[in-house]
Amino acid sequence: MKLEKLVGERFKERPADCVIDSHAIMVKGGYIKYMANGIYSSYLPLRRIVRKIEQILREEMDKIDGQEVQFPVVMPASLWDESGRYDSIGDELLRFTDRNNAKMVLGMTHEEAAVHLVREYAQSYTKYPFMIYQIQTKFRDEARPRAGLIRVREFTMKDAYSFHTSQEDLEQYYEKCHAAYERIFERVGVPEVVSVKSDSGMMGGNISHEFMLLTPVGEDSIVLCDSCDYRANMEAAENISDIARDAESAALEKVYTPNVHTIEDVCNFFGDETKNSCKAVVYQQNVDDKYVVLFIRGDLEVNETKLVNFLGEQVHAAVITEECGLNAGYIGPVNLKVNGDAVVLYDKSLEGRNNLSCGANEAEHHYKGLDMERDVPNAEYHDFAKIQEGGICPKCGKKTVKISRGIEVGNIFQLGTKYTKSMNMTYVDANGESKTPIMGCYGIGVGRLAASVCEAHHDEYGPIWPKAIAPWQVHLCAVRVDDEEVRAYADKLYEDLQNAGIEVIYDDRSVRAGVMFADADLLGIPLRIIVSPKNMKQGVVEVASRDKTLKTQIPLENVMEEIKQYL
Repeated sequence: MKLEKLVGERFKERPADCVIDSHAIMVKGGYIKYMANGIYSSYLPLRRIVRKIEQILREEMDKIDGQEVQFPVVMPASLWDESGRYDSIGDELLRFTDRNNAKMVLGMTHEEAAVHLVREYAQSYTKYPFMIYQIQTKFRDEARPRAGLIRVREFTMKDAYSFHTSQEDLEQYYEKCHAAYERIFERVGVPEVVSVKSDSGMMGGNISHEFMLLTPVGEDSIVLCDSCDYRANMEAAENISDIARDAESAALEKVYTPNVHTIEDVCNFFGDETKNSCKAVVYQQNVDDKYVVLFIRGDLEVNETKLVNFLGEQVHAAVITEECGLNAGYIGPVNLKVNGDAVVLYDKSLEGRNNLSCGANEAEHHYKGLDMERDVPNAEYHDFAKIQEGGICPKCGKKTVKISRGIEVGNIFQLGTKYTKSMNMTYVDANGESKTPIMGCYGIGVGRLAASVCEAHHDEYGPIWPKAIAPWQVHLCAVRVDDEEVRAYADKLYEDLQNAGIEVIYDDRSVRAGVMFADADLLGIPLRIIVSPKNMKQGVVEVASRDKTLKTQIPLENVMEEIKQYL
């Protein structure tokens, strides 16, 4: 490929609207072009990278007995009605009606399509286990697309679905797929990706893991332990409280607290720490606007994913009206009254605690001396809190928790029977009994993975692509092509490299060396060969690696042999 023919512009300046480096590099380097919010066109360099990632994905899925299939992008809504997700998923699912007035959806995930494909085939236990996978375009109507290819609306994904006759068989295959994912990330050049326990969310199932590239620009919070191998997404990490109960409980006392509303104001008023208070966080369920009043220790935040999973309903911040009976700023668990039906919940951080401050459900009044066992004896406690930096590790019990940021580059789920049961997929077992198969699901976003590799491996000049996925292996630069000797040698070397099966992009433009090398940096090819009048006079070519670990000169007669060795 000659660079002068490469479609797409490369720019000197960083685009102003790119907030993270990989986004800026891909726009600046001629990899992608913005079309609409969360939707991009891609140029040849990215297409070559993506093809190589897809080939690695195919090889690793084939190694664990995967069979490649392809599902439609557009699906009838009736399939999603069968699973119950047509109504349960929010605006992320793009719904439309076709010219025949049939309800349709754009696929954001393909569990329903996978069950539809195999439920007639797999009616006997002898057909199991098996796994099918695809690499397909998907559309998820993200509310806030960001960071280039890291979070988009239209994307390409490898998603795989396995089917089993027992939980034990699923767990064995789940481990095989987990190991395959580790190989994938190592092969594409990001072996530092870590596996973390995660929340299954709308996918369903009980066990799931996310594969995270730890980076400060990540939008997910990852909980790590310095003392053991515990790793979890913030949404799935259990918060453990170890604040002991005071030896003696004070009497519950109502106190006049004028102009005191926030939990910080209350604690300042009483001269105490926020960890010794009980605060109320109020939500409403999306489905029916029912109030949800959650009491939690004053210094903690609510993990809304835990709350939604407990309720089985999405929630939003409450609008507290005079009619509801709640007194904003003064809500407490003693003598709480809510007009109409409401859900009242208690976080585990309050269990057994005493001598707390809290609202008194009366304007400008708070209680001090709250004893949860004495004053709220019927409370049931569940984990609704976000774990904190320096908190207690759920695995080893030490106070060594730290919070990092990460980009999710893959996920795996043990789905169980969520989809097969709702869609009436059954098989006949060895005893002639009808059973429901168990599913696993395994996904990797291809474009996001490419962008994540760029995020992990770049410098101030551009990307440093790992050889396995680099768009080309060699970047041949002919400096001063008006020199006949340079032109003749570079042209011949270009031909020899191609004949040897080496992927090469050849820059023979009549441009300044600075422009040529700046473009080479933006393309990030692992190995650069420089042919120039100065080098030709010395009987050598200059060879340098993009990661700057190699810079040498090779005699002209040894170039092909040594380039092959370097590669």
